[in-house]
Amino acid sequence: MTRISGEAAVGKRPAREAADTAGRPGGGGRGGRRRVHRAWFVAAVTFVTIVGAAAFRSVPGLFIDPLHEEFGWSRGTIGAAVSVNLALYGLTAPFAAALMDRYGIRRVVAAALTVIAVGSGLTVWMTAAWQLLLCWGLLVGLGSGSMALAFAATVTNRWFTERRGLVTGILTAASASGQLIFLPVLSWIVATHDWRPAAVTTALAALAVVPFVWLLLHDHPADVGLRPYGATEFVAKPAPVPGAARRAVTVLFSAARTGPFWLLAGTFAICGASTNGLIQTHFVPASHDHGMPITAAASLLAVIGVFDVVGTVASGWFTDRFEARRLLAVYYALRGVSLLFLPMLLAPAVQPPMIFFIVFYGLDWVATVPPTLALCREHYGEDSAIVFGWVLASHQIGAALVAFLGGVARDVFGSYDVVWYASGALCAAAALMALVIRRRPEAYAGAPTTV
Repeated sequence: MTRISGEAAVGKRPAREAADTAGRPGGGGRGGRRRVHRAWFVAAVTFVTIVGAAAFRSVPGLFIDPLHEEFGWSRGTIGAAVSVNLALYGLTAPFAAALMDRYGIRRVVAAALTVIAVGSGLTVWMTAAWQLLLCWGLLVGLGSGSMALAFAATVTNRWFTERRGLVTGILTAASASGQLIFLPVLSWIVATHDWRPAAVTTALAALAVVPFVWLLLHDHPADVGLRPYGATEFVAKPAPVPGAARRAVTVLFSAARTGPFWLLAGTFAICGASTNGLIQTHFVPASHDHGMPITAAASLLAVIGVFDVVGTVASGWFTDRFEARRLLAVYYALRGVSLLFLPMLLAPAVQPPMIFFIVFYGLDWVATVPPTLALCREHYGEDSAIVFGWVLASHQIGAALVAFLGGVARDVFGSYDVVWYASGALCAAAALMALVIRRRPEAYAGAPTTV
């Protein structure tokens, strides 16, 4: 029998009895009274953490025009810094998942938030483009990568065996919720004061979340003597896994020998290209090119955040009930069609067709995450969080390429039209790729749990 450490008794019952009862969905109270499982509190803390850290995700599109006007840097140069940020965001994610296995979620996330705050804060003193690459590209990119979706995946995998699709959708929507909160505020600060106070606000928002993480975020249900939500048996906390970097690379090599990995990575790269790389980075300056005020364009992005929350949570619910690969095909096809219409909708004032596009695109923004993560779990089991980290790396590489190439296209052609059309075509390709993913997992040897 596994021994449970810590005080986990409910009333005068032994820890194991408390763990078994509290592990039932909604169970664990005296006299049959239903209690909320602690997993939901951990999910709530994770949600708040991602919301607070979302300030840095709202800034790039707001800074392109102010930095261009103040320093004379080309949009391609500014896009290169955003590209480095997005690429590191993705490439750091699989190592962050392995580091969480080695050192715990709390330590890794608290350190990441601190690095984000430092990188964002230092930008107020920059005078050269290489400093933008260093602060916003390198530091914020590394910190944000450790706060990537691998964080949500790790929390979900450890604390839940039921409702994983729903929880994944909720935690994925947290970033959009943060965007909803911060975009209007930061755009007002940029328009009214300057980009520097907005950078400081971003740094303070990241620091404000650190105490929540350090005091309230538990690494594993066994730390408090509980089973994961919905589990039928108690799960002992695994021993720290040494060699985090080696394990991340080993998992990559193992997964790369399977077809579904490349299809998932390819579709998710297009997902990143058409969201973070395209809309989040270039929608505000593209709208400004057509005479729309920055605050109005940023408010439209914030509205995307509203419907992103709805769409992602709904997608998690759908993922628990429908085939994931078909959901992905529908999501990418609809996204591609909407992008083909966008060049006709940009105007100095917000018209009803543009509002329809914003609502439609918001519902589809990261609805791809729950089914993608579900397919990773289906094919790669215990390694799924790290595999998803590598799939997320492809997402951010796609985003990085379009963040850079979109800025170059604007410098060369004088508009973003070619970028919208090319991204629509890529989404059509992603829909076909999703349908090709095999229903049954291929043979997967996996990586050793210790290296």
